[in-house]
Amino acid sequence: MSKIKTRDVKKDIKSLNKSPQTINRMQSLYDKSRRYQKEFDTPTEQSSDEYATNHLSELGNDLASQGKQGAETLLRRASDHRQRVKSRKDAQTIDFQEYSKKGAKQRHAKDQFRRSKVKHGKLDSRFHNMGIGSESNHNKSPLSKAQKRRFKVVRKSTVKTSAHAAKTAYKTKQATQQAAKQSARAVKAAAKTVTEVAKKIAQVAYAGAKLAVAAIKSLVSLLIAGGWVSVIVILIICLFGSALYVFGDSSSNSYTPISAEVEAYTPIIRIYAKNHGIPDYTELIKAVMMQESGGKGNDPMQASESGFNTKYPRTPNGITDPEYSIDIGIQNLASCLSSAGVTNPVDMDHIRLALQGYNFGNGYISWAQKNHGGYSVANAAEFSDMMATKNGWTGYGDKQYVAHVLRYYPYGHINQGIGNTVITQVALSQLGNAGGQPFWSWYGFNGRVEWCACFVSWCADQGGYIESGIIPKFAGCVNGANWFKDRGQWQERSYTPSPGDIIFFDWQGDGVTDHVGIVEKCENGMVYTVEGNNNNSVRQATYSVGSGIIYGYGVPKY
Repeated sequence: MSKIKTRDVKKDIKSLNKSPQTINRMQSLYDKSRRYQKEFDTPTEQSSDEYATNHLSELGNDLASQGKQGAETLLRRASDHRQRVKSRKDAQTIDFQEYSKKGAKQRHAKDQFRRSKVKHGKLDSRFHNMGIGSESNHNKSPLSKAQKRRFKVVRKSTVKTSAHAAKTAYKTKQATQQAAKQSARAVKAAAKTVTEVAKKIAQVAYAGAKLAVAAIKSLVSLLIAGGWVSVIVILIICLFGSALYVFGDSSSNSYTPISAEVEAYTPIIRIYAKNHGIPDYTELIKAVMMQESGGKGNDPMQASESGFNTKYPRTPNGITDPEYSIDIGIQNLASCLSSAGVTNPVDMDHIRLALQGYNFGNGYISWAQKNHGGYSVANAAEFSDMMATKNGWTGYGDKQYVAHVLRYYPYGHINQGIGNTVITQVALSQLGNAGGQPFWSWYGFNGRVEWCACFVSWCADQGGYIESGIIPKFAGCVNGANWFKDRGQWQERSYTPSPGDIIFFDWQGDGVTDHVGIVEKCENGMVYTVEGNNNNSVRQATYSVGSGIIYGYGVPKY
């Protein structure tokens, strides 16, 4: 760019034409603008507001250096303009000193771009109309066409710099939004991956674990019924059940599937479960119905004697409408669950209390909580005997109702280890029973026999293990031992047993078993047992591991 020629200026002349000097300043400003633009294209921590601040500050310094009179004129006009801006409240102050002190603030990209244009538009007008002369002469000198062109170049470059800054800020905002969208997509993809993994595990469970299959089916039922609160908990149980199967835990095989008749009632069960506030307990309701009737008859929930029955006689099988039976039975179970403090479908300690209350009546729940702190096989037997004596009956309810129901409940076996503990609890509940009449008469004998095997079989039946094929029904010790041997479930006397194992004895040492009991536990090299017909009573006994009077062990696949 060629340099504009100007006439010589003598220092002793007070009145000067400052237009050429203004053009030179604009040329300098243009060079600085180009430099600012290059700096902006290079990564920097300065914002677009800081660029504008520096730019205007330098411009003010250049103008102030022109002399006292020119500075006073500039400041006076700046002050006037500041007052106009303050009154209108729609423009930005051009007081360069105050602007520098305030510092830069981030603004919206579009607003920044608009204000930049306004500022530079004001400067256009200022320099175009500015005439800086002596105190007595304020005549303004118009700019030539060449000067105007140069001024436009400077203005365009300055505005372009601010526009570039605004555009960059806008692109940064877009990039941030795009990054947020990508993060959201990543989270969604991760969730999808977790779902696929769960499906794969479920497929493994379907391949062979009956319990996991039932649990997954119940999970689907919960989803359909809207039982979202328990879904995550039960999903964990399902996956845990699958893992047990994969790694060879046979306890999952103790689950007994419900019948087609009970399954057919599922839609009705869901409706009344929701009506009575227990939509998450559909599978438990099915298990109760399975134990009560197998889904057969006009009173499938055996709810006729319930206090909630107001339509039919409160006598056994008094209800003749299956749907009404389901309604009343679910209402009764909901009351028991509430009284027992059940929190979710896998809260097994409280569910056991609620189930026994469903069979005995709600009064058992408060009695067990007050006297024993909750449910146990022993206190269920105690309550049954107490109520039978009080009413002059031979029996009261089902002492083993909990075990009978839970064999049909998919969540009742995995997390509580019910398989090898129920039979020992049942056996312990009979301690002190003398003569064995309940056990040999249950088996089918009309008079007393050596009843140790009858006792073991009775305990197994109370836990549902005979029906599920886990333990045989046997009255002779030899037959019982051979049953386990034939299935590869036999261990010799040196074996360290587990609770629930069936222990066989050989009193004579002749290689023939002649007594049987149930292992309660094994600790510190000692085997603790519960035995029927031990001196004609149910008693506990203790033996050393590997004792010579031990014949061997049947090991049920709980």
